[in-house]
Amino acid sequence: MVLGLRKNLEWDGFDVVAAPDGETGLSLALGDHPDLILLDIMLPALSGLDVCRRLRNNGLNTPVIMLTARGQEIDKVLGLEIGADDYITKPFSIRELVARVRALLRRTSTETTQSDVYRFGNIELSFSRHKAQKNGQALELSPREFGILKYFMLHRGETVTRDQLLDEVWGYDNFPLTRTVDNHIARLRQKIENNPAEPTYIITVHRVGYKFLG
Repeated sequence: MVLGLRKNLEWDGFDVVAAPDGETGLSLALGDHPDLILLDIMLPALSGLDVCRRLRNNGLNTPVIMLTARGQEIDKVLGLEIGADDYITKPFSIRELVARVRALLRRTSTETTQSDVYRFGNIELSFSRHKAQKNGQALELSPREFGILKYFMLHRGETVTRDQLLDEVWGYDNFPLTRTVDNHIARLRQKIENNPAEPTYIITVHRVGYKFLG
């Protein structure tokens, strides 16, 4: 499968580096900083989920597309929770995969050309450097939390639905587990709000979604 994917992607104009197992792939990704990573969940030596988790823990924010043959919801949810940007279930057509790759690269390219530093209240964010401060002190935010805030920044004062966030931040249209968004919002409020129980930045719009007032 690896050789077939490599051949087809190279035919479409991509430069491809392949790895035979998870440990090798992790090492290559951390060393080479590729533009995008295709990551099979079922890998020898180190699973794709573990590879993705370690990439994010090491601060590598390269977009990741997970490949899974299981088709089980739990795998997809875990992949999203640990920082994957998209997933595709085997068997899939090479045309679909190439379309996903190009779409994710376009989205990443657009994000990097937009304004970098944002400030609201006592929070300062640098999206290109993935750095955050609260009251001048370093604030630890996950790649997903940066993505949520970036989307909110681009839609200040607008009511944003959970499906919109899933589609734009996670890269899924109408992904069924909208509670994933609620869990992330709750954790984000704990970090940026002065009083998470009475938020002033991320406001809940009952039965619809959220509004950012930063």
